Amino acid sequence: MSSIRTIAIIGATGMLGRPVTHELINAGFSVRIIARNPVEARRLFPQADIVTGDLADVNSLVPALQGQDAVYLNLSVRQTERPTDFHTETDGIRNLLDAARQTGVKRIGYLSSLVMNYQGINDFYWWVFGIKHEAVQLLKSSGIPYSIFYPSTFMESLLHTQRQGRLIMLAGTSPVQLYYIAGQDYGRQVARAFQLAEDGQNQEYVIQGPEPVTQTEAARQLSQHYTKAKLFVMTTPHWVMKMAGQLSPLMSYGAHITEALNNYREQFTAEKTWQDLGKPTLTIKDFARQA
Repeated sequence: MSSIRTIAIIGATGMLGRPVTHELINAGFSVRIIARNPVEARRLFPQADIVTGDLADVNSLVPALQGQDAVYLNLSVRQTERPTDFHTETDGIRNLLDAARQTGVKRIGYLSSLVMNYQGINDFYWWVFGIKHEAVQLLKSSGIPYSIFYPSTFMESLLHTQRQGRLIMLAGTSPVQLYYIAGQDYGRQVARAFQLAEDGQNQEYVIQGPEPVTQTEAARQLSQHYTKAKLFVMTTPHWVMKMAGQLSPLMSYGAHITEALNNYREQFTAEKTWQDLGKPTLTIKDFARQA
């Protein structure tokens, strides 16, 4: 069994970092949150150890990682980020690896992506997916044991990223089915992976939810079963977002990610994940009712 008892988390206050942090705490790990905004982190996780740290400053990471067996990274490329900016998933990971070697961290967990595998299909190339592929290679070549998770689309994205007021926004229609996963189920699987990880062992897990649905059906189910407000689904042609993306970095990000999601033919490959880490149970209907 794993010798990991203490886990530092970077990105705990984000949409997907929060459920993972809660599940790691529930699983009995001693959690330390490394945050640029410790006040917000303390508000969300009063029971956790909170320290200040920034992936852009390796000198802040060394004391933050002292005494930690593992670190879990919940990072992302901001929708307004530019190719020449500092990227947490490459530049930040390099700093993190430097600090991890200095402090003897035994394992690094990382939230990656499944849809990034659309890179190179149908002549599609997006620098954001390039960043994500590079991040995986940095971890694999680091010499530090890793646990990398490749999730399908999160249910939370429907309610937070795609929601504008009472509208759930879709760009184009697609027959492609996605295995939407709830953050809570994912958090439980991450906690189980750390519990099972043996010293020196590398882990890679595809993360997929219990049922495949199209994006349109997922949005409809969420709108029908969400209890806190009346929601509606609005679909605009993808070409409209693509044109708007020529003027707005935010729209450009949306156009690229929706193009990938609309065309990446996701196959179910999470058998080993379910066997090792447990089968996810939350459907989109369940998620909508408890959100």
